[in-house]
Amino acid sequence: MTIEVFNRYENKYMLNEQMFHKLQHRISDYMEPDGYNKNEETYTITNLYYDTTDSDLIRASLEKPKYKEKLRLRAYGAPDSESEVYAEIKKKVNGLVNKRRSALQLDEAYEFLQTGRMPELRPCHNRQVLGEISYMLEQRKLYPTLYLAYDRCAYFGVGQHDLRVSFDRNIRARRYDLRLEDGDYGELLLDEGLWVMEIKVVNSIPVWLCSLLSENKIYPTSFSKYGTEYRQSQGNQRIWIMYDNSYCPKSAVSLSMAANA
Repeated sequence: MTIEVFNRYENKYMLNEQMFHKLQHRISDYMEPDGYNKNEETYTITNLYYDTTDSDLIRASLEKPKYKEKLRLRAYGAPDSESEVYAEIKKKVNGLVNKRRSALQLDEAYEFLQTGRMPELRPCHNRQVLGEISYMLEQRKLYPTLYLAYDRCAYFGVGQHDLRVSFDRNIRARRYDLRLEDGDYGELLLDEGLWVMEIKVVNSIPVWLCSLLSENKIYPTSFSKYGTEYRQSQGNQRIWIMYDNSYCPKSAVSLSMAANA
């Protein structure tokens, strides 16, 4: 059964290719691949973010408030009109991430997010989550703003299923052709060979993983995929990012400036 409500802490880290492979090997003693990764090295996640015409949600998020939220439509792979997708609200309150989502068919998801009218309820729907999204759409006029996709490799803790570690690469985005079924393409946000690692846990990161991070001098960074793309779209100045305990130039946006959003 698909989990529809998440409450957890999330930390992000920037890795180069060599460090990714090293960590992937080391965590295999404690973690097992996500179901989507059983037969493939990575799987693709595609998202459609909703925002106001003035990008109020992402601009507010980048100011690092104690409370922030975003709305997106998520699919695994490139969907067609009858594919199952997820309408998601993601909130962050004082560092705790709350994600709530409901499955929908792609066409009914578009209709629901455009009108705010509840679809005819079916067993796959989460009525409460759809009600929350409907209320959010009543408060703000939100539109499809950004297509964002990436390739993910993910693991769950053995004996600690609330522990999840994911690695994302080839983060790509576009602000045109804003339908998930239009195809998986866009401009890369980061240099090739960079991975964004996320550690997601309900309580605390286990000792073995803390030791692994310390041993390899891997430190948390503040990074948002949507926030990074927004800063790039605004033409921010050249700055520096840090990964694997070393600095490298990256034009357009700083990972340390893009808040977790």
